[in-house]
Amino acid sequence: MRTVFLLIALVFIQCTQHSQTGPAVIGLQSFGTGFSSPVEITHCGDSRLFVAEQDGLIKILNPNGTTNPTPFLNLSSLTNASGEQGLLGLAFHPNYASNGYFYVNYTRVSDGATIIARYSVSSGNPNVANPTATILLTIPQPYSNHNGGSLKFGPDGYLYIGMGDGGGAGDPENRAQNINELLGKMLRIDVNSGSPYGIPPGNPYAGAAGADEIWAIGLRNPWKFSFDRQNGDLWIADVGQNQYEEVNRAGGTQAGLNYGWRCYEGNTAYNSSGCPTQSSMKMPLVVTNHTSGACSITGGYVYRGPSYPNFQGKYFFSDYCLAKIGMVDSSGNVTFSQTFSGNRFVTFGEDMNGELYAGSINNGVIYKLIDSSLSVVKSTKKKIKIYPNPSKSEFFIQTDDEGVFATAITLFDSMGKKMLSKKTENEPINSVNTGNFASGWYLLEIKSNLGQIYTQKIMVSNKF
Repeated sequence: MRTVFLLIALVFIQCTQHSQTGPAVIGLQSFGTGFSSPVEITHCGDSRLFVAEQDGLIKILNPNGTTNPTPFLNLSSLTNASGEQGLLGLAFHPNYASNGYFYVNYTRVSDGATIIARYSVSSGNPNVANPTATILLTIPQPYSNHNGGSLKFGPDGYLYIGMGDGGGAGDPENRAQNINELLGKMLRIDVNSGSPYGIPPGNPYAGAAGADEIWAIGLRNPWKFSFDRQNGDLWIADVGQNQYEEVNRAGGTQAGLNYGWRCYEGNTAYNSSGCPTQSSMKMPLVVTNHTSGACSITGGYVYRGPSYPNFQGKYFFSDYCLAKIGMVDSSGNVTFSQTFSGNRFVTFGEDMNGELYAGSINNGVIYKLIDSSLSVVKSTKKKIKIYPNPSKSEFFIQTDDEGVFATAITLFDSMGKKMLSKKTENEPINSVNTGNFASGWYLLEIKSNLGQIYTQKIMVSNKF
């Protein structure tokens, strides 16, 4: 069942085109449970979420919070899920609805090499994949850590692959700065041409010295990266060495950037021998210090969903050791949530609508990010009072002004499904029974006798 962490609030609402007041409060709503070391959350263009587990299983998490009993794909025999190894990335082709292709990033059980492979969905069952793969890339790994692991399709339709420096303290072989190595890089390949892939035009070393697949260099262990679905910006969270964690932001068309490792950790020189000048490198937007308790950053997404206006345009991330969610504005200012004790966040996900999710590796819970600041909206005209909010089994709609009554009440769930619709009497107080509803967010729409439409989010929490 879903569990909600929210403050009980008394909420006033006004006619639509109202605005929220007060700062966002980052909250979590339990959305799915029972996963084993979830390391990736994504979607294929519909309402389902796909959760990749480190041991090699990909499971389908449905909009109602249930998980399909049969995995979408089982790669457990191909990968060794220990330490930083295992199934680490999952991405669906932009044309998945027509071609059925998706891509995985895992470390091979025999030698720990990174494998980038293409699979396809079964033609007869959209909830099961074919077990036969096409291997696109095999990248040897000299150590068992710093594998990177994320892969995403960019707005340009190319597949981007985040590669760590291969491990070893301080990148001892200086792989991240070596343009002939694929380790410590952001790669970009064209999966729609070539055999088994093509090199996109614009890759900075294509047809010149250096590896053709490279898009950017100087990364230590990018965990994770994403593209802003509105403007195409590339956001990379790069795990630090001893002192600093960092978040990088770049325009999606900026090729050939150098993110600084091993020359710099954050903004601080680490091993600058033989390095280019700092001014020629792409320095982080955000740096967190290990003195704050941080130890290993987890990158997320820029929020572009419809539900929480105060989240709009903010980038969300976390850290394995902090059990907090960080929110970054466009200037790099960070606001942290409260501590969500008992969680170690290692992945974020985005659904088809742009709502965000976080996965905790230690307890197997997938959370939905919410703005729990249930705002008080002031109206200079007519007011309607909703209470209690959250509602355990019943809430009430009360008008504060004479001559204004609710004439129709409609309630929708978070996916837009109509759950209740009824006409009401011209009474100052009306009740709505929610005792049989699942816990979660609902959208209440009220039509008044004056023809005005009022809307408000309602929280149903039947498990306190």
